[in-house]
Amino acid sequence: MTLGDICEFKTNFPEADFWLIRKGNEKVVGKPTKEFDSERIGVKVIQRDVFDPMYVYYMFMGLQQGGKFIPLAHGSLRLKNISIRDIKNITIG
Repeated sequence: MTLGDICEFKTNFPEADFWLIRKGNEKVVGKPTKEFDSERIGVKVIQRDVFDPMYVYYMFMGLQQGGKFIPLAHGSLRLKNISIRDIKNITIG
């Protein structure tokens, strides 16, 4: 199972449950936040009967703090970014 199986991801998504920082240094990309910004990746849990949105929020926090997004970050300068495609393909379980 991948994150794309349980969540919908898109930018400029004010209806999302929470958002991921898409641009920044390696230590910031992928960090979940409750503050909407049209440049951030919105995450909406679509399998709510199986996953609580707060659980998924903390799951993303653990992924980010564990360095899961560092190898997925693109860019050769200090400013890195992550893509929705990369996030959707992260396996869970």
